[in-house]
Amino acid sequence: MTTETRLPFDQEYVNSFSKEMGEPAWLTEKRLEALAQAEMLPMPKPDKTKIDKWNFTKIGKHIVKSEDYASLDELPEQVKVLIDLESSNNNLYIQRNNRPAFLSLTKELQDSGVIFTDIFTAAREHGELLQKYFMNSGVKAAEHRLTALHAALMNGGAFLYVPKNVELSVPVQAIYVHDEPEANLFNHVLVVAEDNSSVTYVENYVSTSDEGTGVFNIITEVIAGTNAKVQYGAVDNLSKGVTTYVNRRGVAGRDARIEWALGLMNDGNTISENLTNLVGDGSIGDTKTVVVGRGEQTQNFTTTVVHFGKHTEGFILKHGVMKDSASSIFNGIGKIEHGATKSNAQQESRVLMLSEKARGDANPILLIDEDDVTAGHAASVGRVDPLQLYYLMSRGITQKEAERLVIHGFLAPVVNQLPIEGVKKQLVNVIERKVK
Repeated sequence: MTTETRLPFDQEYVNSFSKEMGEPAWLTEKRLEALAQAEMLPMPKPDKTKIDKWNFTKIGKHIVKSEDYASLDELPEQVKVLIDLESSNNNLYIQRNNRPAFLSLTKELQDSGVIFTDIFTAAREHGELLQKYFMNSGVKAAEHRLTALHAALMNGGAFLYVPKNVELSVPVQAIYVHDEPEANLFNHVLVVAEDNSSVTYVENYVSTSDEGTGVFNIITEVIAGTNAKVQYGAVDNLSKGVTTYVNRRGVAGRDARIEWALGLMNDGNTISENLTNLVGDGSIGDTKTVVVGRGEQTQNFTTTVVHFGKHTEGFILKHGVMKDSASSIFNGIGKIEHGATKSNAQQESRVLMLSEKARGDANPILLIDEDDVTAGHAASVGRVDPLQLYYLMSRGITQKEAERLVIHGFLAPVVNQLPIEGVKKQLVNVIERKVK
């Protein structure tokens, strides 16, 4: 299958869909402008990964009219385990394919001015606020064809807004359920933390079937104001056959901190970009990523921290395991711009291959345009140490069980450092299923 250059939807469809969703005029105009750009813009060119035969534009079901969940009891078992069903204080949004299916936000958060809702309700009820941030300071529609298609065809997502001086002590959670194998999702998540605020946001992408044929085009924008802190946790677990482009981007103001804790566990071909722009002096970006690839999938993971402000700190830590015939590229980029004095860029990428046909490539990259800075990197790619397996098997452990223990031990340095307990627990469960 080759990527089609002819786009599947025209201006009439996009305009009609936008009006059907009750969107303000500015969003309709943004969609139409992006659609006009999409056909002329090039596809992204991920390093060392050919995507010319990947399907990103042959889009079938743009809208799936899924039913709401009347209660959490109706959720699939794969979803129930992600939620604290005993708690009465869940701040929770559940989306079924591209339809909002459940929303709960405590009165305490509502009274403090926190907004947490689906992206369409945000456009209707908080249009001016959404317009201020939506694809303006983070991801731009005109970057390449996939970002333009995303802006034109956005059909799901969430908006989380935390006002100035509001610190959330409990996490906010979103779950995106994929239970229609042919469904396509153009999901946009926008998290805004105003000055001196803090929030922990956790999301899960969950396929309930083993295989699918859909296209997922996911963009996240995190905006952290002066002295704000955002902890962003995600576990992506989409099924085999789903082609995924995911772009998570953060912009940190003065003395702000953005922490990413990402478990990238998709079973289909995936392009993942994670970029943190440290714009303000004293800002910090910290990204921890865990990956398990299996089957015949191809994946490309690029993590970038760009230092613009002085005294900024950027950290990248990635561990990946490749099984079967899976192959992955791990790019870590620390970039210090001219003028970002006293900045510190550090990164570590390690890949473990479990079979002869598995492939992993770790590429640490430092781009330094300033003298008075600190920077460092570490990278390794290798196979399971036969001495480790021999040691375990000599104590009566089977080879499969020994490999499982080695994998958990290899990923533990990253998993154990994840700052969000819920993400850590979910990720351990997903890893266990994938390495059995």
